[in-house]
Formats: sequence, structure tokens, C-alpha cells
Amino acid sequence: MLTDVDLPAPGLLWTRWATLGAALTGLGHAGVWSIDDRGAALDDRDTGWARFALLDGRRAVLYGSSSTSPSADQLDLLTGAPDWLPWDDLTPLTLGFVIWHENGRWSRVRYHDGLLDGMTDLLQPLLTADNTITALLAAAGPGGSREAASRLLALAVRAELTPDGLRELLGDAVDTGAALAVATRAGLVPGSSAPRIPPGRRPPMRRVRRLSQGEHDRLVWAAMQDATELRRPAPPDTDELEALILWLREHSPAGDGRCTLLAYADATSFSAQSGSLPPADEPGSERYAGFRRLTELVRTLRRAESDPRYGRWLYLRIETSAGGVQIERRYDSWPAWWHDDGVSGPWRTNLQEEMDGRLPAYRPSWVALLDPEVAYRPTR
Repeated sequence: MLTDVDLPAPGLLWTRWATLGAALTGLGHAGVWSIDDRGAALDDRDTGWARFALLDGRRAVLYGSSSTSPSADQLDLLTGAPDWLPWDDLTPLTLGFVIWHENGRWSRVRYHDGLLDGMTDLLQPLLTADNTITALLAAAGPGGSREAASRLLALAVRAELTPDGLRELLGDAVDTGAALAVATRAGLVPGSSAPRIPPGRRPPMRRVRRLSQGEHDRLVWAAMQDATELRRPAPPDTDELEALILWLREHSPAGDGRCTLLAYADATSFSAQSGSLPPADEPGSERYAGFRRLTELVRTLRRAESDPRYGRWLYLRIETSAGGVQIERRYDSWPAWWHDDGVSGPWRTNLQEEMDGRLPAYRPSWVALLDPEVAYRPTR
């Protein structure tokens, strides 16, 4: 089932988007509201992202995701969508909303009761001319006037945006060349035209994401926490292990040789958490010098203990004392002593690389969850 959406006509939405993008680019803030050969873009690390593209005639498509968008498994946003949407662009994405304009109206999939996609909050500066003028005035700062912002938007609507109009609102410090480059790409200056994308083609079968990237991560991490270690021989003692133990004793926080290391490492990343007795920095040492040295020692040990059959460990715990040491390695599971904040954890691509370097007999059962297809369900 589809429903209508109350949005400005595509031409008005485009002009407001491009005017705001040109002004911000002229002030050195390129990349938030922007224009390229595929259309308009919004990228805000705090609130979300959106893309807007014009097609032939009066057709257009608006899609993106905000921090309040529904999760991927709550709704198939492309059920009943028209064949001409840019399917190649849409299907790989984790989407929070998809809205299209055809036959004089905006439409989207009908949501469940109470479900909000965050689109109106994300695009609030564009929903009315007054909102756009307010956003332009905020960008201009104390030197701008509402009248100048209104005149700049009117020039853009007529595709007559000029350097003088930009300077009137934004002052002499504005980079009119950068601003006009955006305006030209957007069709806001005489002799220019807005970019349009060709109609797409609906795939015979498409993938619908049922898990967001974060949900897929947490599925894998939960399975790692439930897993047990496979049986494999302990690695032999090495000089690299002795070097790490010596360094930990030398950096004992109480100076008595007692120290605790909790570490995670894979081929490209390293992280450490504070145990009961974390290593202390040397007095007067450069900031992060100790962490860099610890990273080097752990990585060197991991390489030395690697085995083409059994693989390499992912988690390492070492507890030293003046005369002893306890070591725990985890190859296949997320240990209870490694804190899970629900947000950060091993990258699935890094885990897959590690698992590919082992014999199949030494790959834990959760490896199957690393397959990207786990996050999708096929549908017509």
C-alpha cells in the first residue's frame, strides 16, 4: 500500500537544496548540502543523509536515512515502488525512507501506525521558502539580513543567481567562485541546467535488507560471546612473548611487576581495555608512546604465534607478577573479560579475513554469520 507525502514540488525542493549548498560552499562548508552529476546530497554525521535526483519530465526520487529512521527489518520501503527508480543506487543501501514524485504527487510505502522515518526533521530547512531563508540567514551570521536571503533565493528560483546576490547576503569574504560552481552544476545561473539521471530498471530479483549494518554486527558479536574455544595446541614459547612479558612488568602500575593486559588484534586493528592493573606510562614519556609500543609488541607476538592450520588469536589476556605469568588466548570466542558496549567490536570483514586463513576444522560455527547475504532476504 502506498500513501501520499506532503512535500514541495521537485523544482522548488531542488532550488532550495542547491541554494543552501552554494551558500555554504562559498563559506567553506562544502559537503553538507551539495550537488553532483547524480543530483543533490545531504551528509550530516549527527542527523543522517539524503539523496535527491531529478529524472525526465516531473519525476524525481528522494531517499536517505536519519538517526530516527526505522530499522531495516521493520519495513520494505520499495514494495510497490515504480520501475523507473534508480534501483542500482538503492538496493545496496540501508534506507530509512524512499519517496518518489510522479503524476504531480509524492508517494511512499504506507508505514505502520506511529512509525516515523525522520525525513521531515532531516530536510526541515527545505520544506518551506521561509525555512530556507532562515537557514541561509543562519549560515550568513550576524552580517546577513532576511531581505538579502529572500532576494538570493528568488534569484535562484529564476536561475539568475549572481556574485552580487551572494555577497549581499554572505559578505565580501564569500568565495563566489566556489559558490557559483555549485550553482552552475545545479542550473541556478543563466545558461545552466540541473543534472538529471536516466530512469532505472527494476531487477527481476532484488535483495531487501532485513538487518542493518549495526544489527548484523551485533548478531555476529552475540554468537562470538556464546561460542566456545576449539581444541588446538598451545603455541610454543617465543622471544616475542618474553619481550611482551618483560615490558608489562617494567610498566607495572605499582612497580612490583604486577600488570594486566587485555587486548584485541586482527590484521588491521588493535584495541586494549583496562584490566585490574593496566600498564602505566613512563614519567615524562611522549603522549601515546606507551600505547604505540604495546601495539607493536602485541602485533609482533601475534605474528610469531600464527599457524597456517589453527589461525591466529583475536583476544589476549596476560597477567604478570614479579615471578609468574598467566596467559589466555581466544581464537574463536569473545571472552567475558572483554567489555561489550553494544556499539564497537570486531569488523566482520576483518574476522572473515582471519577465518579464511585457517583450515575449515578450526573455524567456529559463527563464521557462517559473516556472509553479507545474512543481512538480506530475497524478494521480487
